[in-house]
Amino acid sequence: MKTYHGSCHCGTVRFTARIDLAQGTLRCNCTICAKLRFWPAIVAPSEFSLLSGEEDLADYQFLTRRDHHFFCRHCGVHPFGTGTSPRWGAFHAVNLACLDDATPEELAAAPVTWIDGKHDKWDSAPDVTAHL
Repeated sequence: MKTYHGSCHCGTVRFTARIDLAQGTLRCNCTICAKLRFWPAIVAPSEFSLLSGEEDLADYQFLTRRDHHFFCRHCGVHPFGTGTSPRWGAFHAVNLACLDDATPEELAAAPVTWIDGKHDKWDSAPDVTAHL
């Protein structure tokens, strides 16, 4: 586990998260993840700390309205989301692109699990992943 510091593009939203990148990351083809190119690591709420910008976050929800897709009202960047799932329980999905101190080498070495959310096959990979 390593503590990473992250932020949105304008720096208004700042956070820390303890992440073990060797435990893997996710790439999903559901409508929101595909359009955002969202690349998260899942962490327990206890491993995440929002340092600033809570009042500057907007919340987008859709379908089941169970998950929260937060984005900065100023720059539009989605630094993290939250939700609850049968697999992880309560979680934070930290956008790896928003980690300010993760090296390219760390990110390149992080394993990826592909998820076919577009077809509600949350335990399967989509047929095509190269575009994600």
